[in-house]
Amino acid sequence: MSDETTFKPSAATSIGVELELQLLRARDYDLSRDAQDLIARLDKVKLSGAVKPEITESMIELNSSVHLDYESLCAELETMRDAVSKEAGLLNVRVSGGGAHPFHDWADRRIYPTARFRNLLERYGYLAKQFTVFGQHIHVGCGSGDEAIYLVHMLTRYVPHFIALSAASPFYQGEDTSFQSSRLTAINAFPLSGHMPFVPDWSEFAEYFEKMRGFGIVESMKDFYWDIRPKPEYGTIEIRVCDTPLTVARAAQLAAYAQALVAYHLEERPQNPARDTYLVDRFNRFEACRYGIAGELVEPYLRRKKRIGEDILDTIAEVMPQAHRFGSAGALSELSAGVRAGTSDADWLRQRRTERGSLTDVVHAASDRWQGK
Repeated sequence: MSDETTFKPSAATSIGVELELQLLRARDYDLSRDAQDLIARLDKVKLSGAVKPEITESMIELNSSVHLDYESLCAELETMRDAVSKEAGLLNVRVSGGGAHPFHDWADRRIYPTARFRNLLERYGYLAKQFTVFGQHIHVGCGSGDEAIYLVHMLTRYVPHFIALSAASPFYQGEDTSFQSSRLTAINAFPLSGHMPFVPDWSEFAEYFEKMRGFGIVESMKDFYWDIRPKPEYGTIEIRVCDTPLTVARAAQLAAYAQALVAYHLEERPQNPARDTYLVDRFNRFEACRYGIAGELVEPYLRRKKRIGEDILDTIAEVMPQAHRFGSAGALSELSAGVRAGTSDADWLRQRRTERGSLTDVVHAASDRWQGK
């Protein structure tokens, strides 16, 4: 078994997040090109997590450290947010969450100068610049490769939940898309997006990976842009469908929800993985992107349609015993309250547009909200 397919177990149900953030020019709130300078400043700041470049110079990625509970994750993200905002301010740069910048021109973007990102530009052409969208990735620890495969299959059924709960990209290229989350349309264009094949265990997954590498299609796990993928070098599964929320509190709440879901499935084993989950995946995913919590999903085990918001509320109630154990019951209750109120970050952004009339003002307000103002 190669290094790429050697699964290194981690603390089961531990959590960590990656947050891709927008860098903004303070004068007009368009995207800036200051990632390199900002990262250089942050390299001199003592942070428990990490700050890394992303594919274009208008983005950075915050990486948390590994956590066993919601409260410590939330506290670390707040500390990192404050440090990033402070150093960015010294460069006359603002920072924001949100899944897509409302009015930037993708053709103006510049690829961050690393070999990997240049290779992506060479391979994917203009798609690489259009990949200037901003997501939250959630890692949850697994005790074995077989456990990771089981969890990827089981959590695919909840992909619409994470899309709807994080939706924060209603505007794109200066237009209201009518979607709650437009971000995933940029990812759909990549040939290795979608979902993992329906393999039964880690051994067969490793065989699949080696075959794909033998075809010359992939070189590493990073080449798979799946909605949920195993990360054997970290010993985790990685949920990749979330827009970056407008606040770090929301980001931590989403991670807490993933942690509770994973613990529930490992402890209760409510169902065996079902191939039908992948038959309805694209429909469910579209409904969540288009309508958010008001959309419908097909429940693959019961074979019936259900409102996404209703399904979220029912699921949160089911995993509350696990959330109580992790100290995240309050966080999940806040997610439930938002669903009952019928609100999302996408709705908040649209409301700012209605009140202020300008997408520049929308970005200004989103940046203030991210920075805790």
